[in-house]
Amino acid sequence: MHRHSEKKFLLLTGALLICTVLAIIISTAMGYMVISPVDILRVIGAALTGDASLLDSIEATVPYVVMDVRLPRILTAALVGAGLALSGVIYQGILLNPLADPYTLGISSGAAFGASLALLANVSMLGHFSTPVFAFVGAILTLLLVMRLSTFNGQISAQTLILSGVIVGAILSAGISFLKYLADEQVAIIIFWLMGSFASSTWNGVLLVGASLLFAMLVTLYYGRDLNIMSLGRRSSDTLGVETAKVRKILLLTASLVTAICVAVTGIIGFIGLIVPHLMRYLVGPDNRKLLPVSALAGAILLLLADTMTRAVLPVEVPIGVLTALIGGPFFCIIFRQKQKGKSYE
Repeated sequence: MHRHSEKKFLLLTGALLICTVLAIIISTAMGYMVISPVDILRVIGAALTGDASLLDSIEATVPYVVMDVRLPRILTAALVGAGLALSGVIYQGILLNPLADPYTLGISSGAAFGASLALLANVSMLGHFSTPVFAFVGAILTLLLVMRLSTFNGQISAQTLILSGVIVGAILSAGISFLKYLADEQVAIIIFWLMGSFASSTWNGVLLVGASLLFAMLVTLYYGRDLNIMSLGRRSSDTLGVETAKVRKILLLTASLVTAICVAVTGIIGFIGLIVPHLMRYLVGPDNRKLLPVSALAGAILLLLADTMTRAVLPVEVPIGVLTALIGGPFFCIIFRQKQKGKSYE
């Protein structure tokens, strides 16, 4: 039975990996200028190897469109989707709440508030890292406040966790509205953070999100077994030798770091961290060591498909945050109703 489960997991992971690569190639091919997958592979090959002969017979504008316009956006969408899904798995696993994700906990709003503050104050002391640092500080402070509001007698109340996130998120939304009022001519920049967009994606953003995602994946897989044990409750995890408080802090900081960088690069994109872990949990079960990698791949595919739809299919480009909210809102309602009926978390 165990061997069958492992084989199923490996097949699913391989299939998702292949689908991710295909989604990236197909998405790169789509747009105002249709480019064949073969030409895309030749352009990427030329960029990686430096072999200019691969570009023979390819129209001069194609390498620019692929490498400077489409690929940064497409890779950013895939990496951000993976990062938000990974964060959702961590928040749900630690807080034992199926409704927890960076968006519903207000973490995304906290990161957006910090990023907006950095933009409004024109902070540049840390160069390209100024906005992500402010976003991270905003995310961490929001997380601490939400957890403090939902903690009673030293224990986090799962029942009041989402309510605390909604309250803090509402306050932060008011704060962001005030910043928009102060921004005057710069208001369009802050609106970017509220709606989410990949239009301004760059290779620097790809590297920043990619590095944070790799770091988070390594940390979370290392603590995957501990995260499984923690789902049994604090008393059981302490008895089984897990340093619950330490592991919880490390994983929450890691998830908040990824969320903050994703928000700093693309703005608020909701519900990816809520939808994907639930869908993957049905396929691989509650084992976080399996759930983490498949959720990251599925999150990459889902957000990439959503961005491709708004970029290349719809007649007008809809902000990606609006599209994911339209998809995720009904899904949130379904999960909430299931939770109210007392259905099990797994």
